[in-house]
Formats: sequence, structure tokens, C-alpha cells
Amino acid sequence: MKRFAVIGLGNFGFHAAKALFEDGNEVVAIDVDKSKVHAIDPHSTEAIVLDSTNKEVLRSLGLEHMDAVIVSTGTKISTSVLICLYLQEVGVKKILAKALDDDHAKILKRVGATEIIHPERDMAVRVSRGLSRPNVLDFIPLADEFDLVQVGPPSDFVGRSLGDLNLRAKYNVHVIAIKELVPENFVLVPAAGFVIKDSDILVMLGRSENIRRIKALR
Repeated sequence: MKRFAVIGLGNFGFHAAKALFEDGNEVVAIDVDKSKVHAIDPHSTEAIVLDSTNKEVLRSLGLEHMDAVIVSTGTKISTSVLICLYLQEVGVKKILAKALDDDHAKILKRVGATEIIHPERDMAVRVSRGLSRPNVLDFIPLADEFDLVQVGPPSDFVGRSLGDLNLRAKYNVHVIAIKELVPENFVLVPAAGFVIKDSDILVMLGRSENIRRIKALR
């Protein structure tokens, strides 16, 4: 199980926290607005009313032990900048911050954000490319309980063949493709004799609960 914190529970932050929680992760949701914290409470491990621009209070939460922290505050740029700065100073290794524009993104990167999120831009690009360069995977109608994901191999998988691992029998998960990064190559429907390397990315299809079992091995 991974641990995440989401600071700022507007539309993006709320749904990010909810999705992470539903995937079986531990999620701490934080906002200064009591009504927003109340709304996310059923969809998080812990929901906290807190002013995240208070450095000492932020430090007390132990966020440096999280796998990642998402900063999704409102339109006041100084708020997200201060929060990212304080998160970096308390030792958070992975900070994902929502930016309003390119200049905001540059500032966030300078004060500690490791990844910038442009929700509207990213969704616009995804929708447009889906129209102009459709990928067959986008048209697979998956039920809610199924996932199609890319996963780095757990250490126990490395050096073993797909036939030896027998993931279909053990986890009821199908490896439908493998992305080889060294050298770059894409193997569709790999043979049972394919030996997994630590640089490979597995494209797997299966029930969400079974995919989570494999992710937990990492």
C-alpha cells in the first residue's frame, strides 16, 4: 500500500484523492475549508482541516514519509508556491503541483515541485490525440472492476520467463504486451519464453484487485 497526501480539495483535488483511495492507497486529504474536508472524508484515510501555508503545522504531519504529495490549491498563486516550498524544506521527495499557467509552473519547479500538472491542457491534448491518432486500447470497453495498466516488474519477476511466472493462473492477470526500454522495443502478446528484465514495462489486463496484488509485490 502506498501513502499519498492531497492538499487542496477543489474539483481536481477531490477526485484525485478519491481515485487514489479507491485504488487501495492510504490517502490524507487536506484543505482549509471544512465543507470540502467533510465531503472527502468517506473517500480518504484521514481528512484534515488545516492551513497548509503554516510551515510548522505542515511539518507536524510527517508528509516526508509519503510516496507523493499533490498540491491542488485555488487561483491564489502564492498559496501553492508557499506550500511547495515548505514541502520541499520538510523533505517530501515527490511533489506534484497544479499550475495555472506556464509562469506559475516555472515558479513551482523552482521552489520544489517535481512534477507539474496542467489539468485542462493535459485533458485537451489527450482528447485531441485520441481523435486524430486513435489507439486501439482507447476503444476497449472495460468494466469498472477491470484495469489495463503499465507496471514495472516486481524484483521477483526479473530474470524469470512469463511461462515460469504463470501470472494468468496465479493472479488471473494477462500480460498483453511488454515495452522494452533497453533497447527500445514493443512486444505485442509476448511468448511464454520471454524473460523479464528490470528495465521492462508490463502491459497487463485484469481485475483491479488482482492488479493491485501484483503492484503490492514491488
